[in-house]
Amino acid sequence: MNVSDAISARRSIRGFKPDPVAPELLEKIFNTASLAPSNCNTQPWHIVVVSGQARIDLQTAIFAEMSAGKAPSPAFPPGDQGLTGDYKDRQYQCAFGYYGTMGIERHEKDKRFALMMKNWEFFGAPHVAFISMPTSMGPVNAIDVGIYLQTLMLVLVEHGLASCPQGALAFYPDEVKKIANIPEGNGIICGLSFGYEEVGAQINKVIMDRAPLADTVQFID
Repeated sequence: MNVSDAISARRSIRGFKPDPVAPELLEKIFNTASLAPSNCNTQPWHIVVVSGQARIDLQTAIFAEMSAGKAPSPAFPPGDQGLTGDYKDRQYQCAFGYYGTMGIERHEKDKRFALMMKNWEFFGAPHVAFISMPTSMGPVNAIDVGIYLQTLMLVLVEHGLASCPQGALAFYPDEVKKIANIPEGNGIICGLSFGYEEVGAQINKVIMDRAPLADTVQFID
């Protein structure tokens, strides 16, 4: 698979088989992803992969926090701040496409809430990676983390795996930190649920379009 094919094949998958990925393959994937570039080679990312019983326990603990009414406490501002115009329109279209594919109408708040909660079930994926960086760092370093994340997702595609990047997995960091050795001073910037795609699952039929190239790229001679 070449890079262009991997980019074309990658999309956010939210329905997974329960089959775990072999440990030796996990190590190979994350070794390759670590080659991602970063400003001055600072490599500001730190990754914790949670699987097996620890993943089940974490899901239970986060649900308990939410049931108790605990408010989200992300280390970094949520990624959807300040959206207006075309950017807000794209966000709306994303939501309409997602809920629409699942046959959920705008007024069906209970069903929308249940679908949202699948974020903290890791969409049934057998593995979830929590990606953090020092809270003292800023946007330039966050760009590096984004480059790493894209690299990781493309390597997963190369090996026949699917993934879903989730800002929501930064909302309840306390329970994650209880089981994961996240460095002191780091904040979770996002999570990534991943595993083998459950081909044919309705939730995986969500297809998001892209803006015309002329809307986002200029070529000047």
